[in-house]
Amino acid sequence: MAITRRLTLGGLLAAPAVLRTSRAHAAKTLKISHQFPGGTLEQGDFRDRLVRRFAAEVSKRTNNELAFEIYPGSSLMKTVAQFSAVRRGALDFSLYPLAYGGGEVPEVNIGLMPCLVSTYAQGMAWKNSEIGHQLNDVLEKRGVKLITWVWQAGGLASRAAQIVNPEDVKGQKVRGGSREMDLMLKAAGGIISSVPSDEIYAAMQTGSLDAAVTSSTSLISFRLQEIAKTVTTGRQGSFWFMFEPLIMSKAIYDAMPADQQKVVMEVGASLEAFALAAAKQDDEDLATIYAKANVKVADFGAPALAKWRAIAEETAWKDFAARNAACAGLLKLAQSIPA
Repeated sequence: MAITRRLTLGGLLAAPAVLRTSRAHAAKTLKISHQFPGGTLEQGDFRDRLVRRFAAEVSKRTNNELAFEIYPGSSLMKTVAQFSAVRRGALDFSLYPLAYGGGEVPEVNIGLMPCLVSTYAQGMAWKNSEIGHQLNDVLEKRGVKLITWVWQAGGLASRAAQIVNPEDVKGQKVRGGSREMDLMLKAAGGIISSVPSDEIYAAMQTGSLDAAVTSSTSLISFRLQEIAKTVTTGRQGSFWFMFEPLIMSKAIYDAMPADQQKVVMEVGASLEAFALAAAKQDDEDLATIYAKANVKVADFGAPALAKWRAIAEETAWKDFAARNAACAGLLKLAQSIPA
């Protein structure tokens, strides 16, 4: 029987995937946690595949001195708690939607600022620009090491009316994914409901949520086409681009020998091309998958995105800049990166 995407995504949610050494002495075992459905190296949600590829390659290049346990589906700990655990050294790695950590470190909400990033090239340009250096410094001072840069465009699934323009969201109970995204959606007339992306299905199923903005990959992996009536894709642009990197506890990283640190960073960087290609492909696949499920498909166009940006600048951007000097500085630096 052929292995389908859905069958693959259904596996490995409860138990960790273990990549271990067969050598006589014990390897150092590191834990990687994330909220997404489990799969294999070649099948399933690309974010899970990324961490499996990372673990396999690091183990190989360290001659199995490092082994990994991978916990998909928040099976080790709750989604939001993973950021704090990484900061404290209680969790080694997480592939994490960075804005989920905004309650602890408000500066990281820059990673899901509505209409600030409008293309993948713009987001990836942060890494080697001053905005990337500043963000890296903010995180390292708070115990977090950036390993792999991952950006994702988002779409919007609704069990009610189609949402393309700001006026379409009025009266709908909607999930944005960050404080700043919620501010924009609320200003447009939406009723805000804050849930992690792995809880969207249940919330929409029970009616406590009408619509949700999340990455194309999550819209696919969490099977929202089963309950949505409409979807607006990000394949032609979106107000929602999320920074969702592989992060590591800086305390754990600092305790490693220099040669292991080098491998971790090199392997992490090598996977960015894979993540970029996979994210772009999911933007396209989203429309196909939802259309086959008889969900009405639309796209954000330039006129609609211009309307959203006007609202974002007056709400989310101003609120973020007012939080502290670091936030204001990051926003200014991000605005200097061309699309």
